[in-house]
Amino acid sequence: MLTLVVFLIILGILVFVHELGHFVVARRNGIKCEEFGFGFPPRAVGYYFNEKTGKWKFIKGNKHVESKNTIYSLNWFPLGGFVRIKGEDGEGKADKDSFAAKSAWIRIKVLAAGVFMNFVLAWVLFSFLLFLGINQEVDQNDTTVKGAKIQIAAVVPKSPAYEMGIREGDTVVRCVGVDQLCNESFSNSAQLQAFVNANKGKQITLEILRGDKTMNLTGMPRMEAPAGEGLLGVGLAQTIFVKYSLWESIKQGPMVMWNVLLMMGTVIVGLFAGDTSNIGGPLAIAHFTKQATALGFASLVQLAALLSVNLGIVNILPIPALDGGRILFILIEKIKGSKISQKTENAMHTTGFFLLMMLMAYLVIHDLMRYGLGGIF
Repeated sequence: MLTLVVFLIILGILVFVHELGHFVVARRNGIKCEEFGFGFPPRAVGYYFNEKTGKWKFIKGNKHVESKNTIYSLNWFPLGGFVRIKGEDGEGKADKDSFAAKSAWIRIKVLAAGVFMNFVLAWVLFSFLLFLGINQEVDQNDTTVKGAKIQIAAVVPKSPAYEMGIREGDTVVRCVGVDQLCNESFSNSAQLQAFVNANKGKQITLEILRGDKTMNLTGMPRMEAPAGEGLLGVGLAQTIFVKYSLWESIKQGPMVMWNVLLMMGTVIVGLFAGDTSNIGGPLAIAHFTKQATALGFASLVQLAALLSVNLGIVNILPIPALDGGRILFILIEKIKGSKISQKTENAMHTTGFFLLMMLMAYLVIHDLMRYGLGGIF
């Protein structure tokens, strides 16, 4: 239940910020926003300024309201937010306050504003994370680094490590047993790898630190490692804890976000090439939310920042039904010198939405097979 609540809160913030971007830029450019809501309909309650009485008016439920002003609403499904922009479906071209009546540049600005806000949010979150202090990766071959920790960067689903209960973000402290390496903490990744190699096919116990919780996890490394995997099925990172000043955090935040953008861009390029091994759907997000919740507040901030970047990238892709797809139609309109038939554009967006839902269904099945119900809930 806690995972679900945290998941809804993070998703709600990301979507709300995205829609806030559309709303603010639309209003600043003279476009009427009929409703700006937190959560998805049906509407629970709302407020709007009644120009006839000169007062704010409370409304309950989905009651239809005729007003020149925006309805600010609270809705029953807490999954983010939405904004209803006048003329966003191509209607009302004769009205000056309609999206459809505005220039191509203004329409592009309104559509791109949601993506921009997701990147701004990611910048703020990454900067905040740097200010709080983060575990920064150092060269695993550098044995001179003092105070380094051995962290789990990745866990292959259904691998020995996964079956042991090891998860991304865990810190491996030491081994538990009679082996000579177990007398003290691992000081670098090489020591942990040497221990695992020396105990192929044997039962081992590792002391793991997860957030502020210490646990002993027991399992058996494989005799032979599959291609691209280790005997345990983990990726290791040697890290040290670093903390930045407020000003330095603000300066470094965009650099962190840029590196994440490049990483996620590579994943998306791989998706178009048919590689779905590095992508996930809502159940994968729930899986990582569960892990981040166990690791603590800083991990939740990091997850929110990563998801904000991801939401921005996905929405700017030139795919019908997404913001990027709508921008693409506007660019085509400018190139050909006339607007595309609204019927054709709507059909393309409907098709794009259907294909996205098909991909989402595939990812749900993919995530269930990868993590199992126990790894998600």
